[in-house]
Amino acid sequence: MEFFFISMLNGLSYGLLLFMLSSGLTLIFSMMGVLNFAHASFYMIGAYIGYTLNSVIGFWPALVISPFLGGLLGALFERLCLRRVHKFGHVPELLVTFGLSYVVLEVVKLIWGQTAVEFQPPESLQGPAFTLIQNSQQGLSLVGGSASAELCRAADAAITVVCSPFPATRGFMMIVALLMMLGLWLLLTRTRVGLVIQAALTHPEAVESLGHNVPRVFMLVFGVGTGLAALAGVIGGSTFVTEPAMAATVGSVIFVVVVVGGMGSLAGAFLASVLIGVIQTFAVAIDYSMIDLLQSVGFQISAAMQGNSVLRLTVSQVAPILPYLFLVLILIFRPKGLLGTRET
Repeated sequence: MEFFFISMLNGLSYGLLLFMLSSGLTLIFSMMGVLNFAHASFYMIGAYIGYTLNSVIGFWPALVISPFLGGLLGALFERLCLRRVHKFGHVPELLVTFGLSYVVLEVVKLIWGQTAVEFQPPESLQGPAFTLIQNSQQGLSLVGGSASAELCRAADAAITVVCSPFPATRGFMMIVALLMMLGLWLLLTRTRVGLVIQAALTHPEAVESLGHNVPRVFMLVFGVGTGLAALAGVIGGSTFVTEPAMAATVGSVIFVVVVVGGMGSLAGAFLASVLIGVIQTFAVAIDYSMIDLLQSVGFQISAAMQGNSVLRLTVSQVAPILPYLFLVLILIFRPKGLLGTRET
């Protein structure tokens, strides 16, 4: 039971980090029709700017300033580069964002080096948010913060006690992601700004006739999307690791999330993020192969089967390919995605 709860929480926290990233990409695509290949690079930019500011002014100011700077850089890129190639179609847009991702990677290596940097969270987020205690006699219990040594020590040799702390940084990540989802939903459905943004995509001439600057609206949307990625970078960088490879680590996965959830659907991105995060987390923790499964149901395993390397692969070994397998199945059986309205 303890394994299930901790794995579920870890999967949800990872999935919500993916949503923080994919929400900005979904926002940009749904409003502008631009699939930004450099989106994960703004995630990395946010992490490194947050790391630099953290050492100067502290984590909490960095958490506010870094997304603002990431959004500003994104808006400038849209204004100076992306807007110039927009009239030539989707292929030039993809190529210019693809090129930007490599430029950002090399700039990060030049400024901060090629090795990981130590991005420490604030003291209030260090340590566990709570600890799950699995006692073979008393069952499952929860203690806020760190559990004492007495609670994690068995009084009798016949009793088994397992203490599993859940990091406060992951809990904070989950709270921020949920607040982000709520904020985006309210912005797009309950405010005049959201209505203008949605109308600018489908009826730009009508929006311009009402006195709104459509190119400026698109620039702001792109800036907000990259700012959300930078916010995810500050939180993800302080929770996991801040290194030049961090963009490549999540870059392909967030595109899987966007396609699986449905191109342009925030609700779909949230659902796909949670599903992929939970599935991959549980898969990584399961060290079980096909041979083990066959043996558990009483199947006789021959020597040839024992030597088959494919049958001996464990679920944890194939976990990295599961999101992409999920992507292939979605494209075959539901090209619109789980909650999408347009063909991918």
